[in-house]
Amino acid sequence: MKVFEGSTKNIFFASWVSLHPAETNNKSEVSQLKNSHSHSGGNFLRPLRNWLDNLKVGDRQFAHSLCQLIPAQCPFERDLKFFGKTLFHIPPMCKLNPLYEEVVGLRFRALCYLADECGEDISQYC
Repeated sequence: MKVFEGSTKNIFFASWVSLHPAETNNKSEVSQLKNSHSHSGGNFLRPLRNWLDNLKVGDRQFAHSLCQLIPAQCPFERDLKFFGKTLFHIPPMCKLNPLYEEVVGLRFRALCYLADECGEDISQYC
């Protein structure tokens, strides 16, 4: 007997996206769903998040300094080894930063500016 012969043939598909958007008549339900996906830092960081998201990279020197200051990978992730054996692993702590997504987005915009607008090679920052 094969494994798939005794298994259930029906596959259930779960999704957060409504397959029938016409069923939602109330616009407040949709706005509540959009607002419920806010960052977990609270409202006191909202002005700083907005400032970082709206910060325009329009200067070559500014873009270079952003790419140098913001690391490409989390610098805190480590494997601590003792005589060649891994004692423990320190996970990346950058994800705990409430402004992580905005800072990474700013670095990405700076890299795109250097590559697209200035035509520079950005491989040194990768």
